[in-house]
Amino acid sequence: MRSLVVPPSIQHTVLQVEERFPPQTVAMAKSFVSLIGLRDHYTASHSARVANHVRAIATELDLTEDDRETAVFAASLHDIGKIGIPDQILLKPGKLTDEEFAWIQKCPEWGWMTLRHLDGFQEAASLVLHQCERIDGTGYPRKLKGDEIPLGSRIITVADSFDALTTNRPYRTALTREHALEELSRCAGTQFDPDVVDAFRSMIEREILENLISSRLSDRIRRS
Repeated sequence: MRSLVVPPSIQHTVLQVEERFPPQTVAMAKSFVSLIGLRDHYTASHSARVANHVRAIATELDLTEDDRETAVFAASLHDIGKIGIPDQILLKPGKLTDEEFAWIQKCPEWGWMTLRHLDGFQEAASLVLHQCERIDGTGYPRKLKGDEIPLGSRIITVADSFDALTTNRPYRTALTREHALEELSRCAGTQFDPDVVDAFRSMIEREILENLISSRLSDRIRRS
């Protein structure tokens, strides 16, 4: 039998918000992410990366510390609803049928139902519920639009999509960060909040430029 172990990457993410939440809340969160990791290793590491992106976007948007850490906490648990998805659908390497995708669409609501009555999880539960809403009102489960969608959820949506686009999956090859940013920009105003996309794009482009400058400086030092 596999032991209930928190994946190191997401354990670090949960520990980053430890001071903001009661110990029992953090302990419960660790248990939840362990369950995610037992079902699907990709989902556990994906959640950790999404949480890190959410922290960076929230900082770029100058959110309050409380709002930022609540969004990060929700991001680390945003896929908890996948626990209810059958393995043959959750782990399917190919394209999902419409019937199978209907199961996936239940994930946000199942995640919300899992978290909403737990002390310390209520705000995060709301962000989890609305993570698949679209800015144009065609998302799910409530078909909210624009500012009706909590800002934390809008941030998670962008971070989640970027990580999915830039990660190799059995059914497709990862996009480069530049191409993924182009896709986010293309869908800004329909699927994504344009302000969130702009903040994320500015942050990533700045990071790419800094890495390029650092690389060129290193080359010059080696040649000197």
